[in-house]
Amino acid sequence: MNTGIPEAELELLKYPIGKFARGTKAETPERVASCVDIIEDFPRKLRSALHGLDDVQLDTPYRPGGWTVRQLVHHIADSHGQSMHRFKLALTEDKPVIKPYLEAKWAEHIDARTMPVEPSLQIISGSHARWVVLMRGMSAKDFQRVFFHPEQQREISLAEALELYVWHSGHHLAHIENLRTRLASE
Repeated sequence: MNTGIPEAELELLKYPIGKFARGTKAETPERVASCVDIIEDFPRKLRSALHGLDDVQLDTPYRPGGWTVRQLVHHIADSHGQSMHRFKLALTEDKPVIKPYLEAKWAEHIDARTMPVEPSLQIISGSHARWVVLMRGMSAKDFQRVFFHPEQQREISLAEALELYVWHSGHHLAHIENLRTRLASE
Protein backbone atom coordinates (compact mmCIF):
# COMPACT_ATOMS: atom_id res chain seq x y z
CA MET A 1 0.00 0.00 0.00
CA ASN A 2 1.54 3.28 -1.09
CA THR A 3 0.61 5.86 1.54
CA GLY A 4 3.03 8.56 0.47
CA ILE A 5 4.54 8.37 3.96
CA PRO A 6 8.25 7.54 4.14
CA GLU A 7 8.87 3.95 5.28
CA ALA A 8 10.67 5.02 8.48
CA GLU A 9 7.78 7.29 9.48
CA LEU A 10 5.22 4.56 8.74
CA GLU A 11 7.25 2.11 10.85
CA LEU A 12 7.16 4.61 13.74
CA LEU A 13 3.39 4.94 13.35
CA LYS A 14 3.08 1.14 13.44
CA TYR A 15 5.48 0.63 16.37
CA PRO A 16 5.62 3.88 18.34
CA ILE A 17 7.39 2.22 21.30
CA GLY A 18 9.35 -0.23 19.15
CA LYS A 19 8.71 -3.90 18.48
CA PHE A 20 8.42 -6.42 21.29
CA ALA A 21 11.68 -8.27 21.86
CA ARG A 22 10.57 -11.90 21.73
CA GLY A 23 11.88 -13.84 24.70
CA THR A 24 11.85 -10.86 27.10
CA LYS A 25 10.82 -12.15 30.51
CA ALA A 26 9.97 -10.54 33.83
CA GLU A 27 12.72 -12.38 35.72
CA THR A 28 12.97 -10.68 39.09
CA PRO A 29 10.30 -10.17 41.75
CA GLU A 30 10.79 -6.42 41.35
CA ARG A 31 10.22 -6.55 37.60
CA VAL A 32 7.17 -8.79 37.99
CA ALA A 33 5.71 -6.35 40.53
CA SER A 34 6.42 -3.41 38.22
CA CYS A 35 4.78 -5.20 35.27
CA VAL A 36 1.72 -6.10 37.33
CA ASP A 37 1.45 -2.45 38.42
CA ILE A 38 1.51 -1.40 34.75
CA ILE A 39 -1.23 -3.92 33.91
CA GLU A 40 -3.25 -2.65 36.87
CA ASP A 41 -2.97 0.99 35.81
CA PHE A 42 -3.56 0.43 32.09
CA PRO A 43 -7.40 0.65 32.11
CA ARG A 44 -7.20 4.08 33.77
CA LYS A 45 -4.58 5.28 31.29
CA LEU A 46 -6.59 3.97 28.35
CA ARG A 47 -9.77 5.66 29.56
CA SER A 48 -7.82 8.91 30.03
CA ALA A 49 -6.35 8.71 26.50
CA LEU A 50 -9.85 8.23 25.08
CA HIS A 51 -11.48 10.97 27.15
CA GLY A 52 -13.28 13.52 25.00
CA LEU A 53 -12.84 11.72 21.67
CA ASP A 54 -15.98 11.92 19.56
CA ASP A 55 -17.28 9.29 17.14
CA VAL A 56 -15.45 10.81 14.17
CA GLN A 57 -12.17 10.66 16.10
CA LEU A 58 -12.89 7.13 17.35
CA ASP A 59 -13.45 6.12 13.73
CA THR A 60 -10.12 7.61 12.62
CA PRO A 61 -7.34 5.11 11.84
CA TYR A 62 -4.29 5.59 14.05
CA ARG A 63 -2.15 5.24 10.89
CA PRO A 64 -2.76 4.78 7.16
CA GLY A 65 -4.04 1.24 6.64
CA GLY A 66 -4.43 0.75 10.39
CA TRP A 67 -7.39 0.11 12.62
CA THR A 68 -9.56 2.89 13.94
CA VAL A 69 -9.28 3.87 17.59
CA ARG A 70 -12.65 2.16 18.10
CA GLN A 71 -11.28 -1.09 16.65
CA LEU A 72 -8.15 -0.76 18.81
CA VAL A 73 -10.20 -0.54 22.00
CA HIS A 74 -12.31 -3.56 21.07
CA HIS A 75 -9.12 -5.42 20.06
CA ILE A 76 -7.55 -4.70 23.45
CA ALA A 77 -10.60 -6.16 25.20
CA ASP A 78 -10.39 -9.28 23.01
CA SER A 79 -6.62 -9.65 23.34
CA HIS A 80 -6.25 -9.01 27.05
CA GLY A 81 -9.15 -11.31 27.84
CA GLN A 82 -7.40 -14.01 25.81
CA SER A 83 -4.20 -13.41 27.77
CA MET A 84 -5.86 -13.83 31.16
CA HIS A 85 -7.44 -17.03 29.85
CA ARG A 86 -4.00 -18.27 28.72
CA PHE A 87 -2.57 -17.52 32.17
CA LYS A 88 -5.29 -19.61 33.79
CA LEU A 89 -4.73 -22.46 31.32
CA ALA A 90 -0.99 -22.46 32.01
CA LEU A 91 -1.57 -22.38 35.77
CA THR A 92 -3.99 -25.32 35.71
CA GLU A 93 -2.70 -27.53 32.90
CA ASP A 94 0.70 -28.88 31.94
CA LYS A 95 1.94 -26.95 28.89
CA PRO A 96 -1.50 -26.38 27.34
CA VAL A 97 -1.74 -25.68 23.64
CA ILE A 98 -3.50 -22.34 23.30
CA LYS A 99 -5.97 -21.49 20.56
CA PRO A 100 -4.72 -18.57 18.49
CA TYR A 101 -7.30 -16.27 16.95
CA LEU A 102 -7.30 -14.12 13.84
CA GLU A 103 -7.24 -10.72 15.49
CA ALA A 104 -7.39 -8.79 12.20
CA LYS A 105 -10.58 -10.61 11.26
CA TRP A 106 -12.04 -10.11 14.74
CA ALA A 107 -11.41 -6.36 14.31
CA GLU A 108 -13.54 -6.39 11.16
CA HIS A 109 -16.66 -7.76 12.86
CA ILE A 110 -19.52 -5.30 13.17
CA ASP A 111 -19.16 -5.00 16.95
CA ALA A 112 -15.52 -3.88 16.67
CA ARG A 113 -16.30 -1.45 13.85
CA THR A 114 -19.46 0.16 15.19
CA MET A 115 -20.12 -0.31 18.92
CA PRO A 116 -19.41 2.33 21.50
CA VAL A 117 -16.13 1.70 23.29
CA GLU A 118 -17.62 1.74 26.80
CA PRO A 119 -18.55 -1.98 26.89
CA SER A 120 -14.98 -2.92 25.95
CA LEU A 121 -13.57 -0.45 28.49
CA GLN A 122 -15.65 -2.23 31.12
CA ILE A 123 -14.33 -5.62 29.91
CA ILE A 124 -10.76 -4.31 30.06
CA SER A 125 -11.25 -2.88 33.57
CA GLY A 126 -12.84 -6.07 34.86
CA SER A 127 -10.37 -8.39 33.15
CA HIS A 128 -7.40 -6.41 34.39
CA ALA A 129 -8.75 -6.30 37.95
CA ARG A 130 -9.08 -10.10 38.00
CA TRP A 131 -5.78 -10.64 36.15
CA VAL A 132 -3.89 -8.45 38.64
CA VAL A 133 -5.29 -10.37 41.62
CA LEU A 134 -4.35 -13.62 39.90
CA MET A 135 -0.79 -12.46 39.17
CA ARG A 136 -0.23 -11.02 42.63
CA GLY A 137 -1.10 -14.44 44.00
CA MET A 138 1.38 -16.23 41.74
CA SER A 139 4.78 -17.47 42.87
CA ALA A 140 8.03 -17.01 40.95
CA LYS A 141 7.69 -20.66 39.95
CA ASP A 142 4.20 -19.98 38.58
CA PHE A 143 5.63 -17.35 36.22
CA GLN A 144 7.90 -20.08 34.78
CA ARG A 145 4.87 -22.14 33.72
CA VAL A 146 4.32 -22.21 29.97
CA PHE A 147 1.74 -22.59 27.28
CA PHE A 148 2.48 -23.77 23.75
CA HIS A 149 1.73 -21.34 20.91
CA PRO A 150 1.05 -23.41 17.77
CA GLU A 151 1.58 -20.53 15.33
CA GLN A 152 4.97 -19.70 16.83
CA GLN A 153 5.76 -23.38 17.42
CA ARG A 154 7.24 -22.66 20.84
CA GLU A 155 6.52 -22.55 24.54
CA ILE A 156 5.89 -19.15 26.08
CA SER A 157 6.37 -18.66 29.80
CA LEU A 158 3.96 -16.56 31.80
CA ALA A 159 6.91 -14.28 32.60
CA GLU A 160 7.27 -13.61 28.87
CA ALA A 161 3.51 -13.29 28.37
CA LEU A 162 3.44 -10.68 31.15
CA GLU A 163 6.15 -8.62 29.44
CA LEU A 164 4.36 -8.99 26.10
CA TYR A 165 1.15 -7.54 27.54
CA VAL A 166 3.00 -4.71 29.24
CA TRP A 167 4.40 -3.93 25.79
CA HIS A 168 0.99 -4.47 24.12
CA SER A 169 -0.65 -2.04 26.53
CA GLY A 170 1.96 0.65 25.90
CA HIS A 171 1.97 -0.04 22.15
CA HIS A 172 -1.74 0.63 21.68
CA LEU A 173 -1.84 3.43 24.23
CA ALA A 174 0.88 5.18 22.19
CA HIS A 175 -1.18 4.69 19.00
CA ILE A 176 -4.08 6.54 20.59
CA GLU A 177 -1.95 9.25 22.20
CA ASN A 178 -0.05 9.87 18.95
CA LEU A 179 -3.30 10.16 17.00
CA ARG A 180 -4.67 12.60 19.58
CA THR A 181 -1.56 14.72 19.13
CA ARG A 182 -1.94 14.68 15.34
CA LEU A 183 -5.65 15.53 15.55
CA ALA A 184 -4.94 18.42 17.93
CA SER A 185 -2.41 19.90 15.51
CA GLU A 186 -4.78 19.81 12.52
